[in-house]
Amino acid sequence: MFKEFKEFAMRGSVLDLAVGVVIGAAFGKITSSFVADILMPPLGLLLGRVDFSNLFVTLAGPAGLATIEEAKKAGAVTLNYGLFLSTVVDFLCIAFAVFILVKQVNRMRRPAPAPAVTSKDCPFCTSAIPLKATRCPQCTSELKAVGV
Repeated sequence: MFKEFKEFAMRGSVLDLAVGVVIGAAFGKITSSFVADILMPPLGLLLGRVDFSNLFVTLAGPAGLATIEEAKKAGAVTLNYGLFLSTVVDFLCIAFAVFILVKQVNRMRRPAPAPAVTSKDCPFCTSAIPLKATRCPQCTSELKAVGV
C-alpha cells in the first residue's frame, strides 16, 4: 500500500497540483493584501473617508458601536457587509489575474496544424473524390475538361 501511495504521489500531475495549490495560496495572500492595503483605502477616501473593514450593521446587541472589534467584545450580532465587499473585490482581482494568465498561455500555444486536404468535390455530382482523380467514380464525368 505504501509503494502504491508513493507512486501516486510522485506522478507529475499530483506534484503539479501541489505546486499550484501552494502558489495559489501565496497569490491569494498577495491579492488580499493588495485589496485591503492598496486598493480599498483610496477607494474609501474617494467615497468620503469610508473604512470598508468597519462597515457593518448591528442585528442584535448594543447600538452605537464604532468598530467590528467593539461589537465582538460586546457580544453583538453583526452583518459585516464591508468585509464582504472587500472579499468580493479580492475575488474579482484574482479572477481577472487568472483570466489574463490563461489568455496569455493560450496565446503562446501553437495552433494545431490544419488537416491536409486529400479530396475535392466533383462539380457535376458534388461527391468527394481524391485530389489526383481525373474522372469522377460516381458520375464518371471527366474532370480535366472542366479544369478542376
